[in-house]
Amino acid sequence: MQLPNEIFIPEIARLVAEGKQVVFTPTGVSMRPFIEGGVDNVTLVQPEALQVGDIVLAEIQPQHYVLHRIYALQGDNVTLMGDGNLAGTEHCSRREVLAKVIAIHSPKGRNKPLTRAWLWRHLKHSRRLLLKIYRHTCI
Repeated sequence: MQLPNEIFIPEIARLVAEGKQVVFTPTGVSMRPFIEGGVDNVTLVQPEALQVGDIVLAEIQPQHYVLHRIYALQGDNVTLMGDGNLAGTEHCSRREVLAKVIAIHSPKGRNKPLTRAWLWRHLKHSRRLLLKIYRHTCI
């Protein structure tokens, strides 16, 4: 059974704010190829010391949540984009960042590398082709 995000995510945020680590399985394909939705698990902690390249859970509108990578930090403003997205960014404030990913776990029992994906962020114009290759060879 899958709980609606408006119930599930605030509970994750509460636990993380209490200092607990939370492991959950994100859904969707917006973080491909680094996180496979519905397959991989992520470990979340309090979002301290945010940096460009971090993967975070954020509330970008009331009760609308994303697990995306930080693309820019300017003062209190945070710009996010999913690794699997070809265009478009989301914006939030630092206080709307609810948690930070510290580990990505594959169902095979191993941790995936937690990369800042510097090169991937600079390949936005090539992503369509790279993601097509990924879908046809790795999934």
